[in-house]
Amino acid sequence: MCLGIPGRIVDILDADQDLAKVDVNGVQRAISIRLLAGTGLQVGDWVLVHVGFAMSRIDEAEARMTLDQVRRMGADYVNEIEAFTSSEIDTTPR
Repeated sequence: MCLGIPGRIVDILDADQDLAKVDVNGVQRAISIRLLAGTGLQVGDWVLVHVGFAMSRIDEAEARMTLDQVRRMGADYVNEIEAFTSSEIDTTPR
């Protein structure tokens, strides 16, 4: 099962490379925001994250509702959080 999980943007790491740091349930990771380039994403915005990519922007109410529903899913949620925790994008400048 593949899940998109809500994350809140806490930092724009590299605007030229479309990289941001998001917080998902207390875990912070770098993700690609390239799919949403040009949409004006800012620190504090909520996005739906799947395999290290922001797939869409969502509002806070939808984020909280989705997080609540995902938590109720139990094992699938735990597996997705573990996958998120173990994934990492190299943010070293090129």
